[in-house]
Amino acid sequence: MKFIIVTGGVISGLGKGITTSSIAKLMQAKGLNVIIIKIDPYINYDAGTMNPYQHGEVFVLDDGAEVDLDLGNYERFLDISLKGENNITTGKIYLSVIEKERKGEYLGKTVQIIPHVTDEIVERIKTIGRNYDLTVIEIGGTVGDIESMPFLESMRQLRRELGDENVLFVHTTLVPIIDVVGEQKTKPTQHSVRELRSLGIQPDIIVGRCRVPLTNETKEKISSFCDVPLNAVISAPDAKRSIYEVPVMFEEQKLDEYIDKKLKLNRGSPNLNSWKEFLSNLYTPESDVTIAIVGKYVNLKDSYLSHMESFIHVSSHLRVKVNIKWVDSELYETGKEDLSNVDGIVIPGGFGQRGTEGKILAAKYARENKIPFLGICLGFQMAVVEFSRNVLGYRDANSTEFIPDTKHPVIDLMEEQRNIDKYGGTMRLGAQKVIIKENSISYSLYNKTVIYERHRHRYEVNPKYIEEMERAGMIFTGVDETGIRMEIFELKNHPFYIGTQFHPEFKSRPLNPSRMHLGLVKAAMEYKRSKIR
Repeated sequence: MKFIIVTGGVISGLGKGITTSSIAKLMQAKGLNVIIIKIDPYINYDAGTMNPYQHGEVFVLDDGAEVDLDLGNYERFLDISLKGENNITTGKIYLSVIEKERKGEYLGKTVQIIPHVTDEIVERIKTIGRNYDLTVIEIGGTVGDIESMPFLESMRQLRRELGDENVLFVHTTLVPIIDVVGEQKTKPTQHSVRELRSLGIQPDIIVGRCRVPLTNETKEKISSFCDVPLNAVISAPDAKRSIYEVPVMFEEQKLDEYIDKKLKLNRGSPNLNSWKEFLSNLYTPESDVTIAIVGKYVNLKDSYLSHMESFIHVSSHLRVKVNIKWVDSELYETGKEDLSNVDGIVIPGGFGQRGTEGKILAAKYARENKIPFLGICLGFQMAVVEFSRNVLGYRDANSTEFIPDTKHPVIDLMEEQRNIDKYGGTMRLGAQKVIIKENSISYSLYNKTVIYERHRHRYEVNPKYIEEMERAGMIFTGVDETGIRMEIFELKNHPFYIGTQFHPEFKSRPLNPSRMHLGLVKAAMEYKRSKIR
């Protein structure tokens, strides 16, 4: 078993996730079977009940696990599907340890952080690592945080057990530039490494995050004061155009060669040809379109990270630059935002009533003005509400999530959700089977009748209204296995007006973009051309 452990120092938000993803991508490109684990020190069992403003987008895996958004980056970079076990939290570890104690598995011992909690962490990591050539582990938070201590101690124990040639530490730190003097400062890095050393961990590689590339003088300082070889000080300047540049940036500094030598992997050079072609296409667009994302979390763009990445993937695939216009649904409702001069509209998922009337108005605007439209999860539901109000004539139509006693509950709680008393992990989650009708736009996008897409919802289209909706022109072209749950709708007499109960953005990849986002951008390109004509 071989392990690379990525830690962070100085401040959070340095881009450890991209560093981790890029290192894993490089090693995968050398022919290794690579897996990634994200450790989140928070006590929550998972990310499912967190507000996006707290922790960014909640990412959903095939097995239904609700996880940190970094796992989305891992999947996109490596083009793999991860499992819930790839996201370890303090909550999961402590719950497991307490359950074992209640069962008497510790034989009457006093249960402590060391060795019981740290042993639980190490055992979980080794269980995953046994099946792969290389396991890359990102430890969330910052060195020095009290929450991270048990995990760092576990990693120290792991290296002691397996040896230096099997466990390698990468420390990501901030190298700020003081504007007054314009000098790159290494002191924060020195202090961060000293903190790590005090825990018994000497980093093998230091990745210096800075606005610009590290100077030779800066690298020499870090090498000298932090006791790492000069070629193990890696410069990680802000990516000029895309985070997908970072693996190439690391390859140019021969990071993969250093790791190969330290871990005695004996692998050749990485093959990043298709990755570089993806970047080349991304950087040479032949046209552009503007897509509005209408949501209530737009002040924190990470809340819609997978949508942004999906449009980047589509941009490369079609060689068209997708400009995103962020529209606050609450402000749109009051007339303080507008959707003029956009070529397509996306209404993404979300929870709670705030901003929903603005989403309904945006769906109406797209429907009436024949603007390409994609509604996802809550966006799908709000488009159904809009159609019911303004086409079917049910002016009070709504979701029982917002108006429990509405006379026309066109969106209602799923039957199995009615008696649930816990919020965490109880929604309809993960990859579910969707059956697509032939002779539909959706079929032309997927080119298959059966797909598996990821879900995260409690409410759904009320079957009582489906027949009436279809007579009026809202055709449900995707259903679940029972034929009762509606998964996709398409609007008659509209070039592209589609809603999905599932989240296609979660399975979008750089070399294989989301089919729905691809279809939307193609329709947006045609819509823009028609305006010019």
